[in-house]
Amino acid sequence: MRYTLVLILLLFVSSVFAQDKNPQNKLVQFSGIVTDADSNVVVPYVTITNVSNKQQKYAANYQGFFSFVANPGDTVMFSAVGFTSKTLVLPTIITDNKYTAMVQIKSEIVYLKTVRVNPWATVEEFNKDFLSLKVADDDMAIAKKNLSRQSINGMKLTLPRDGGEIANSNYRYNFDRMMNVNMRQTNPLLNPFAWGRLMQEIFNGDKARNSEQ
Repeated sequence: MRYTLVLILLLFVSSVFAQDKNPQNKLVQFSGIVTDADSNVVVPYVTITNVSNKQQKYAANYQGFFSFVANPGDTVMFSAVGFTSKTLVLPTIITDNKYTAMVQIKSEIVYLKTVRVNPWATVEEFNKDFLSLKVADDDMAIAKKNLSRQSINGMKLTLPRDGGEIANSNYRYNFDRMMNVNMRQTNPLLNPFAWGRLMQEIFNGDKARNSEQ
């Protein structure tokens, strides 16, 4: 019985050591930066899929940096909108507990097929619209129509004033207002017409007194 227990214990210890030596059970911190292969500019918000670990998904930040836990030998796929997906396989033997990599993905150019848009479904509809088409006036007739009195009066009522017109209108309004205020506040002693009326009133008064005497 004692030998049996020793044998079981040795088998258990050997299995533990075997699991430690198996790289599939080792965890490493996988970190790196994703950049554009053509310009070396960081690619933000790249989707990272660990294909070997039940399609576990991660995401790089706005600076292209990523970091997550993986196993040696895992297959990792990097994908982003406008870029070709890239697959990276981690080394099966990693001595350290972390692994870093600079991942470069290439921009993808998508060529779309030429699409021809026809406004008419059939030739009959085109012929019908073409025959009912109203031909526009020539340039001289259009110019005369735009410069007619009726057209100009209509534009006066509908078009807003520009900055120059508003400034001139405000200037004339303020000038007329200032002149009216100054005329109302003018000193009568400095007005020659007021002096003339005053002298005429004095002369008429002297004349009336002389006639009474």
